[in-house]
Amino acid sequence: MRWFWVDRFTEFVSGSHAKAIKTVAMDEECVDEYLPTYPVLPPTLIIEGMAQLGGILLAEHFEFRKRLVLAKVGKATFHAPARVGDQLFYEAKLDGIQDNGGTIEGVSTCDGEVQAEISLMFACLEGSDIVDGPLYAAEDLHAWLLSLDFYSVAVGANGQRFPRYAAFQTADSVPAPT
Repeated sequence: MRWFWVDRFTEFVSGSHAKAIKTVAMDEECVDEYLPTYPVLPPTLIIEGMAQLGGILLAEHFEFRKRLVLAKVGKATFHAPARVGDQLFYEAKLDGIQDNGGTIEGVSTCDGEVQAEISLMFACLEGSDIVDGPLYAAEDLHAWLLSLDFYSVAVGANGQRFPRYAAFQTADSVPAPT
């Protein structure tokens, strides 16, 4: 991924939900230029942040072995803008899982108030002519998860910490989680 719209994972329970934080900063070009004289995080990037969080939640269910893409934004309701200095608390919950994808229900809150409600659908591209090969390098995703404290907070449904995923075994240049 080129840009990340999640700053840090705060909670991750396999097969259930994930939580993360995004702080809106003025030094992000999109914030400064979206609405001149009224710096806010564009709503589409809040959707993207929620898609990144929910996509990781769903991809982990498949042990990062399937190619998942955001297929549909079913609902996106914004109750307030995300202004500079705001800290958004994202929560994504698995709503449904099928062999060919899944759905996520997401909520963004700010200062204890609901900021946005988002429903997302993801599709697997397995056996597809659309994309040949992986959507990302395993070592890149593994490094991203490390930098966002994923392994520090992630637990399985049984409450135990995660082992290293087979999909990341080629990521030898990146240290394994402790």
